[in-house]
Amino acid sequence: MAYRFFPDPALPKATLRVLVVTNMYPHPGAEDFGTFVYDEVRALRSLGVGVDVFYVDGRSQRAHYFLALPAFWRQVRARPYHLIHAHYALTGVVARVQWSKPLVVTFHGNEVAISFTAPLSKVLARLADGIIVTSRWVAEHLGTRVDAIIPPGVDLNLFRPMDQQTARAKLNLPMDRQLVLFVGQRRPDKRIWVIEAAVAQLQAQGWPVELVIASGQPHDRIPLYMNAADVLVLVSEAEGSPMVIKEAMACNLPIVTGDLGDAREVIGDTAGCYFCDRTVEGTATAIAQALQFGRRTDGRHRVQHLSLEATARRVKAVYERVLERKQ
Repeated sequence: MAYRFFPDPALPKATLRVLVVTNMYPHPGAEDFGTFVYDEVRALRSLGVGVDVFYVDGRSQRAHYFLALPAFWRQVRARPYHLIHAHYALTGVVARVQWSKPLVVTFHGNEVAISFTAPLSKVLARLADGIIVTSRWVAEHLGTRVDAIIPPGVDLNLFRPMDQQTARAKLNLPMDRQLVLFVGQRRPDKRIWVIEAAVAQLQAQGWPVELVIASGQPHDRIPLYMNAADVLVLVSEAEGSPMVIKEAMACNLPIVTGDLGDAREVIGDTAGCYFCDRTVEGTATAIAQALQFGRRTDGRHRVQHLSLEATARRVKAVYERVLERKQ
């Protein structure tokens, strides 16, 4: 199917009505796909914003962006939306084929810097009525004015510290090993091979360490992995505002990461978190430092300002400014 529609039953009664258009959204068979968009939608609804979601399945084939257009046009006419909010460049193009409603676009990361979507993003930014980016890194690569820098919020009720042994028991993970965790999709740009090689290097040096890859897991199980692990590692090619960094901080989990997106701003000087050059050797050295740290961090209190409610309020404020400008 080229698209899926996720309606908000409360939308007709809402004073602010939005159609979200996205190519990342959880659905049967891909429950971990775009959970940050789902969380933002849920948080906006809790603030009284009526939000329908139009999901374009661009992952299975690019032609779906074109094939979904008639259904998108019908949906725009079917309900009284005040504006359209697109996530990512390609779905932003789908959303911009109409001009009857103002368009807000959120640019998340790689799409502004890698592949053909980089120049496309710059063109789309000039055609949008409002622009949200997830970090200063994204804003710099986009190279135009933005309405707000709003990192995706973290669910602090879901991502919270718990006993490590309990978490390992629930996941049937070994109690006598130090666990290095990767969370995310198995894509080339995530560079999992670097983490695998770094862990293998530590194992060859005699470290009792094991790599755990949490990919394709339901979102509500990820906090178990983060509490079971000793360190989270992220050495992607590029990121805008990596969710796993904020989620690990909320669980007080030590982190090893490259200088990606807003990671430095989120982590700050948190003890137990280390930046690496993303080579195998540099990653292995930083993992060893995190394992030697040997305890949990105080990261949770440092991400309180990035709660779902706080970030949703900022997104809603962008909607209101855009609508005011269009009056």
